[in-house]
Amino acid sequence: MSKENQSSAEKIINVKIRRKTDPQNTVPSPLFSEEEIHKYVTEFVASWIRGDIIIRFPTAAELAKKTPLSIAFPTDPSVNAELKIKEHYIDLLSIVAGIKPSSTQEQEQAVSDVFKMLLMFRSANRIEGKIISNDIEKRVTELEKNFKAQEKLVEQITAHLFTPKKPKQNKPRSQKRSV
Repeated sequence: MSKENQSSAEKIINVKIRRKTDPQNTVPSPLFSEEEIHKYVTEFVASWIRGDIIIRFPTAAELAKKTPLSIAFPTDPSVNAELKIKEHYIDLLSIVAGIKPSSTQEQEQAVSDVFKMLLMFRSANRIEGKIISNDIEKRVTELEKNFKAQEKLVEQITAHLFTPKKPKQNKPRSQKRSV
């Protein structure tokens, strides 16, 4: 073989192969990433701690409605259920905040559970107030947008109030016809 034929035979050809994926076998991507869920949980918990939101936990009376016969008993289990719900929430917050020692897996599970509680409270209309974002830049942008909208309204009102009004022209009254 000549050197030209030998060098062309030694050339390596790279071929990329794409496999078709079955649309039924693909896993849909989640709506929120782990970072976004952490952000929502952080904002939710921080808003609750600051007092920006109030969570209306189920009361013993509400829990008793599910078991009306329990009211007749001297030790109402619904009171214990109310306390357990609140204790569970505080326990989850302690794990999420890092106050209570826990493994990474327990922390992730606590974040997931608090996010579920956030969804439950919101869907049951048990959150009063507004969950305020910790993202200062986002909050400043929102405030600037609101300020510009209010400024525009003030300009429109001012323009309307101080625009010279056209004098009313007295229209001649129509003459009454006598029959």
